[in-house]
Amino acid sequence: MDCENGTDIAEFVLLGFSSQPEKQLLFFIIFLLMYVVGLLGNIMMIILITHNTRLQTPMYFLLRSLSMVDVGFISVTVPQMLAHIISSSKTIPFYSCMAQFFFFYVFGVTDLLIVSVMALDRYVAICNPLHYTTVMNQKICGNLVAGCWIVSTLHSMLHASLLLRLSYHGDNHLAHYFCDHQPLLQLSCSDISINEAVIFFEGVIVILGPFVFIILTYARIVAAVMKFSSSGRCKAFSTCGSHLTMVTLFYGTIIGVYFLPTSSYSSQRGAVFAVVYTVITPMSNPYIYSLRNKDVKEALRDLLGKRVFSQ
Repeated sequence: MDCENGTDIAEFVLLGFSSQPEKQLLFFIIFLLMYVVGLLGNIMMIILITHNTRLQTPMYFLLRSLSMVDVGFISVTVPQMLAHIISSSKTIPFYSCMAQFFFFYVFGVTDLLIVSVMALDRYVAICNPLHYTTVMNQKICGNLVAGCWIVSTLHSMLHASLLLRLSYHGDNHLAHYFCDHQPLLQLSCSDISINEAVIFFEGVIVILGPFVFIILTYARIVAAVMKFSSSGRCKAFSTCGSHLTMVTLFYGTIIGVYFLPTSSYSSQRGAVFAVVYTVITPMSNPYIYSLRNKDVKEALRDLLGKRVFSQ
């Protein structure tokens, strides 16, 4: 981009998905429904697991942690996008944009890491059931979740500080519906080689590391499940298959956006992929990981039954 004779950018203009007025209402309805469904599903899981004594186990502690993260993750970007769709103003102040980027990374990376801890939990439960209560107790799970938050916060601080050192002046139109990494790098007038190097090398550890761990863990789980009876094997494969589908979708779209050079980044593809990991995945997680579970269904029936009879 041409950065000559430009003034420092005070705000960005988020272009969103489409400038065609006839499509705005459709986008608003679709994303509002997805946001409400995701918010209600995750909040319901938090309430159920917190108040039902049968769900006070390490596995459900991790599921509740995931739901808490997903509430924040989906709320960092979608409400602003909805406001911009129905508003004539689509601007966001520079430092608000950087704050959104920071919290988006915090919640997003925490989500990735907690999913890898959940894979570890399932591995211990299936492959080493006799040691499950000692290896995956509440204290250890709490420490692992705290570690996920610490790593994600440090990761986000690193990338946010590298963005803040860049110069932005001239064009302020951000080809996205929120302040994401690659569009911000494309608008910068500075040398972004350090930013790209950190994305590739540090990102391999923080992002690809857990993904490889999950794949290897589920490979061991599948090997163990092959020794089960046919009925137990089908149930385990159904559960593992749905989990792996969500993990692959989540990680695959993230890898497709962040681990390509900025010069080859496509704003249209980036926005579509971003919908998957910022909206669809947080919306789907409670239904994929939890609400298909027998214990959760019973807890939900108990909660609804108490509400009905208390009226």
